[in-house]
Amino acid sequence: MQAPLPEIVTWPGLTPYAEGVRRMEEAVAGVLAGGAERIFLCEHEPVLTVGSSGNAADVFGTDIPVVETGRGGKVTYHGPGQRVVYLVVDLARWGKDVRAYVRWLEAWLMASVAEFGVQAAAGSGDEIGIWVGNEKLAAIGVRVRKGVAFHGIALNVENDLAVYKTFVPCGIKDKGVTSLRALGVKADMAAVDAALVRQLARLIPA
Repeated sequence: MQAPLPEIVTWPGLTPYAEGVRRMEEAVAGVLAGGAERIFLCEHEPVLTVGSSGNAADVFGTDIPVVETGRGGKVTYHGPGQRVVYLVVDLARWGKDVRAYVRWLEAWLMASVAEFGVQAAAGSGDEIGIWVGNEKLAAIGVRVRKGVAFHGIALNVENDLAVYKTFVPCGIKDKGVTSLRALGVKADMAAVDAALVRQLARLIPA
């Protein structure tokens, strides 16, 4: 018997980052109160976010807003053409262990992009996310509060990669960043979402 899927909600248009965090926090409170797990699919207005282990000094030469956020990780970018997925889930159902959950997120992403012929690999050591060669295709940042995991992933679909030259992505100076479009994939966001949902249904823990 397939495990129940979290409620999946797509936010239309470009969502301001602060508004996204507000909605996610409401969902966290709901799960803590016994409500349904939720997954939000969105695109953000351009923003650079600094995670709990990040350093604002890694940002230089840009007018894009920079905000501190509670997720793990360092500096990353969100903007048009990038699919951000916020998963608000009960970690007990997903293995209880944060590292195992992050590895599950990587496996989910790899399976999803494989539908488009992209063979990505999980990062090694502290290089969380998925990679194609020495270029990062998707970033992952997670926070846990009282057993509820939230924040999630940022998959580069067809976003402008030039912005990554204005900061040190995830604190890694000697590797690059790519997108599905840069890899020759012409799938739109709806096709990417469909792949993510299919692979979620296939891989979700019982």
